Amino acid sequence: QVQLVESGGGSVQPGGSLRLSCSASGFSINPYPVTWFRQTSGWERDSVARIDSSDSTSYASSVKGRFIISRDNAKNTVYLQMNSLKPEDTAEYVCRVSLIDGDYWGQGTRVTVSS
Repeated sequence: QVQLVESGGGSVQPGGSLRLSCSASGFSINPYPVTWFRQTSGWERDSVARIDSSDSTSYASSVKGRFIISRDNAKNTVYLQMNSLKPEDTAEYVCRVSLIDGDYWGQGTRVTVSS
């Protein structure tokens, strides 16, 4: 059974850092593309960072230079290192893996950036 579980969210002050984890079970997350999204309201989700099958990465302009996405194959996990956090980064963060038979989503982890 394909499952993704996010963790690492929490409350942090502006300028702080968090590392989110997207842990996979039931399959090998390598070499499939994984994307981190964030959702602030309703059902709209914005792509934040992506790592593809060749481990190339891409970022939304709003987080470029502050966030880093990476993959640890031994732990079957994709990480999102978030630095220099801003209040506007407050959101529910969700990871998605794109497998051959479709996309699978985790349940999300909440990040709150506030003083």
